[in-house]
Amino acid sequence: MEFAKRLQPLQSNVFLDMDRAKAKALASGQQLIDLSLGSSDLPVADHIIQAITTTLHDPSTHGYLLFHGTQGFRQVAANWYEQRFGIPVNAETEVLPLIGSQEGTGHFPLAVLNPGDFALLLDPGYPSHMGGVHLANGQIYTMPLREENGFLPVFADIPTPVLEQSRLMVLSYPHNPTTAIAPLSFFKEAVAFCQQHNLVLVHDFPYVDLVYEDNRDWGLGTGDLDWSQSPIANRQSPIANRQSPTPSIFQADTDKSVSIEFFTLSKSYNMGGFRIGFAIGNSELIGALRRIKAFLDFNQYQGILNGAIAALTGPQTGVKATVETFRKRRDGFISALHQIGWDVPTPSATMYVWAKLPEAWRKNSVEFCTQLVQQTGVAVSPGAGFGKSGEGYVRFALVHDVPVLQTAVQRISHFL
Repeated sequence: MEFAKRLQPLQSNVFLDMDRAKAKALASGQQLIDLSLGSSDLPVADHIIQAITTTLHDPSTHGYLLFHGTQGFRQVAANWYEQRFGIPVNAETEVLPLIGSQEGTGHFPLAVLNPGDFALLLDPGYPSHMGGVHLANGQIYTMPLREENGFLPVFADIPTPVLEQSRLMVLSYPHNPTTAIAPLSFFKEAVAFCQQHNLVLVHDFPYVDLVYEDNRDWGLGTGDLDWSQSPIANRQSPIANRQSPTPSIFQADTDKSVSIEFFTLSKSYNMGGFRIGFAIGNSELIGALRRIKAFLDFNQYQGILNGAIAALTGPQTGVKATVETFRKRRDGFISALHQIGWDVPTPSATMYVWAKLPEAWRKNSVEFCTQLVQQTGVAVSPGAGFGKSGEGYVRFALVHDVPVLQTAVQRISHFL
């Protein structure tokens, strides 16, 4: 049987590869501690579940949901963004519901790339960023992220012939897998660069809340948030004026001239299995992605959207609790690694630890991860699975409580 050539670059995926290795370890009798996948183990808040449950009993919600039926959710998303970053958003033309931000990054290249066009991607970076470009028959130029540069790309290093064929740049900070944070000055540089070279700028923003420094003082609120009134009139509030430790791209591209940003409720609200997110951005870019989406799927069930509305408008104490839980896990895990002699820096954001491998394993992260799970049952993600520049590193996902993480480190110590 003959398949399309576009499938050839999609043969390997870090999550699929580790899934096979985990299955083999389980079959051999290992007790698995899975730190390879960033799927939160924390529960969804009760008020979100209640909103979904209530909707289930309404038969008017059981049919297809078209774009205009999502207006309530789009307005809440626009209000959330305005309150969070102090920038006005048109819910009708600048917001689009998504099945998680991964859908956005996967489908968006179809809207802006012609066959052979280049996309500028972070290396290492999230696999769906590459997959979407391959499906659009585009070419990929990877921008290496190096520790000495704070895991930020150097735009001056991009060759002129590549730039002349480029249409798209994809960024994502706080960054998966390196956990790096980008300052607003970097985003301003990126926006100016894309404007100069006629590039569309995508910012994948799933870890907007999962930042450990100063998060208690910015943006999360102290209880129920009132989105019923437009916050634009209150833009002189401390929240609107204070620079976020995790800036939005539109704090740099205030006119939404070249940019689109993808959000998800998977991380902040532990709703990964519900597959709900949204895009905010330039109205033409939103419209182009909407046309792609219209040919591929309908929207999610109305109950899922109602749950998302409850998440964005309800008490934000659950977000704070989630961040604090991952902070404690981070500290416990890092301390345990240091005790066995593995010197790993403490991340300031995300739910991951990005660790440089011991010297003996630094040239083959895949082999390290494969042998580790087979011999100890501890599953982690090889850095090479996120791109060439990820070789020599592994990514740990902090998706277990501290005692389990400490047990994982003990097994790693025996392995080493």
